[in-house]
Amino acid sequence: MPNEASPEWLNKGENAWQLTAATLVGIQSVPGLVILYGSVVKKKWAVNSAFMALYGFAAVLVCWVGWGYQMSFGNVHIHFLGRPDVALNEKFLLNQTFNGLIAGALLGRMNFHAWMLFVPLWLTFSYTICAFRYVIHLSSGVAGFTAAYWVGPRALKDRERFPPNNILLMLVGAGLLWMGWTGFNGREPYTVSTDASLAVLNTHVCTATILLTWLPLDILFFGKPSVIGATQGMITGLVESL
Repeated sequence: MPNEASPEWLNKGENAWQLTAATLVGIQSVPGLVILYGSVVKKKWAVNSAFMALYGFAAVLVCWVGWGYQMSFGNVHIHFLGRPDVALNEKFLLNQTFNGLIAGALLGRMNFHAWMLFVPLWLTFSYTICAFRYVIHLSSGVAGFTAAYWVGPRALKDRERFPPNNILLMLVGAGLLWMGWTGFNGREPYTVSTDASLAVLNTHVCTATILLTWLPLDILFFGKPSVIGATQGMITGLVESL
């Protein structure tokens, strides 16, 4: 029976899929990127890198519902910026994003105290201004390049050799990122439909195709297939599936 918590207009099937998709997207970051970033860097940076991803997820979530959503999509306050306000009730769609892509550009470059300040500032003054369809990759990519430029390069000895500290865990994190992307693309139609099904199918086909394309290129240029190269191909495929 319809009630205040479950009104008659609410489609339970579609709402269940949106909740499932949102959970899959969250799994991309926690534990996906936490494991991936903690294992893909040198051992001395493992804990710091994983902690950067974990903190980024928590900080962005709080900032987004605290003021970010309203600044992006609320009532216009100054030109293209909305008035900061909370977004915690049923009127708002929690479209939380995560700046883990920026963290990837700063692994081994930025200490954690600076990262704690950078995350809320980036969300407030970058993401909220250009919160549109390609915001995660465009905004994060530009911010990552910019931040890496101003923070500066890694030490020369670190640039010469940068092996992962745990390849098996790197694959676990990459796999969680891949499966979580199902929710990222599958939720886009905002309904349970053939469009959502095709989005999920295309996500996996595109990612698998580019991963398999990367392997012969590794053999051609480096003489053997590479786990790291396959992971890079997988991530490239995920981005191309958007």
